[in-house]
Amino acid sequence: MTTTTPVRPSAPPAARRRRPGASRRQAAPWGFLAPAIVLFVLFLALPIAYAVYLSFRTEKVSGLGLGSGARTEVWNGFANYAASLADPEFLASVGRVALYGVIVVPTMLGLALLFALLLDSRRSRATKLSRISIFLPYAVPAVISSLLWGFLYLPGVSPFYYVFDRLGWDVPSLFSSDLVIFAVANIAVWGGVGFNMVVIYTSLRAIPSELYEAAELDGCNQIGMAWRIKIPIVVPSIIMTFVFSMIATLQVFAEPTTLKPLSNTISSTWTPLMKVYRDAFIRGDLYSAAATSVIIAVATFVLSFGFLRLVQSRAFGQEK
Repeated sequence: MTTTTPVRPSAPPAARRRRPGASRRQAAPWGFLAPAIVLFVLFLALPIAYAVYLSFRTEKVSGLGLGSGARTEVWNGFANYAASLADPEFLASVGRVALYGVIVVPTMLGLALLFALLLDSRRSRATKLSRISIFLPYAVPAVISSLLWGFLYLPGVSPFYYVFDRLGWDVPSLFSSDLVIFAVANIAVWGGVGFNMVVIYTSLRAIPSELYEAAELDGCNQIGMAWRIKIPIVVPSIIMTFVFSMIATLQVFAEPTTLKPLSNTISSTWTPLMKVYRDAFIRGDLYSAAATSVIIAVATFVLSFGFLRLVQSRAFGQEK
């Protein structure tokens, strides 16, 4: 006598998808993301939205501006943006930042690429110590590095100017109106080379060693390897560091603000962000400051993403 075990009907697909605990597992990632989302909304999204809101408003003063209701906030349209774009101080600060970027970005990326190639060379020695030494200035906060370099720039306290004086060399002050932009640029280069070097060096270390071996069999020397193999492969990293450097250049603030008390050649509107700070916290004109900050943010977005689109379009055209 044979017995047959009844076959249980399989659960429909919908039932299988709704297994116990499935919804809990689906909600778990959102639980981990919730703190970051809350912080993003509170400290980034809402301040940006509020700045955009203020940029379209202004303060209307009635009478002498005394008493309740004498100062009211009214709609101002694009008048704040027009006033900011027509402000000669803002335009002058944009010109200074443009010249500052022309000095800083090529110099910083050129040195970073050079150091990365030297560290990646097989003939290099003490690479760990060299990497730490080059990267260490990046770990120093911008305010501290600006103070250190600022006192080195002062002829009265700088040991360099003391040595120059003993040698009889007449060296002009770096705080002069013609050289102050190089003084600020030097601080940015000193602090930014290490970070960019690490990014490029990491890309170099990811290159397969078989490419180097094949190049050596073809009689290629170290300079030929760097020019024909290493640099073309790390071009994406160079582009990324260029975009980061360009964004940092447009937002330069800490270095000239820290050096300002040490020199009378750096004004309170030396850079666009310094003008925003002056308008908002010294003059109390939050509406004009909000409009200028929105202009800076839009310009940063357009330049960075426009450069990336240009690079991508050219790369796509070469592949075709």
